[in-house]
Amino acid sequence: MNLSEKIRVIEDFPTPGISFKDITTLLSDPAAFRYTVDKLVEFGKSVGANVVVGPEARGFAVGAPVAYALGVGFVPVRKPGKLPYRTLAMEYDLEYGHDRVEIHEDALNPESKVLIVDDLLATGGTVSAVVRLVEQSGASIAGLGFIIELSDLHGRQKVADYNVLSLISYE
Repeated sequence: MNLSEKIRVIEDFPTPGISFKDITTLLSDPAAFRYTVDKLVEFGKSVGANVVVGPEARGFAVGAPVAYALGVGFVPVRKPGKLPYRTLAMEYDLEYGHDRVEIHEDALNPESKVLIVDDLLATGGTVSAVVRLVEQSGASIAGLGFIIELSDLHGRQKVADYNVLSLISYE
């Protein structure tokens, strides 16, 4: 299946010069969504993942069904103040400023082999923070799975030490 045909590209969103890759069209297509989840599940099996972690919010939409199909748990990574229990946190740099992600402190353990799933690998800032957060919790990274990679932004270089799967690549 050519998944790039299922992605809506919106020019100049959210700012002029940005070519936004919208996955909502892929998610609403049952065959494309199933194919996407199946490919990420195959990857999760191949790397021996026993838990899936997904960053807010599109990582939830993709990561939860991947975890379900793998028969493993799903752990959300959220923006600050969204999780009700004690958390571990990681700050990271954005193009213009900083952000922070959090995970429940007891969500993972040293036996956790984590597959991080998200919609997009761009500059690698978010996923690098999630990787550091997972490792801070004592867990290990089994792999990183994405629907889309914007290869000209070189995010893969920030996670070069990990097994990475991208289903679609744009330059």
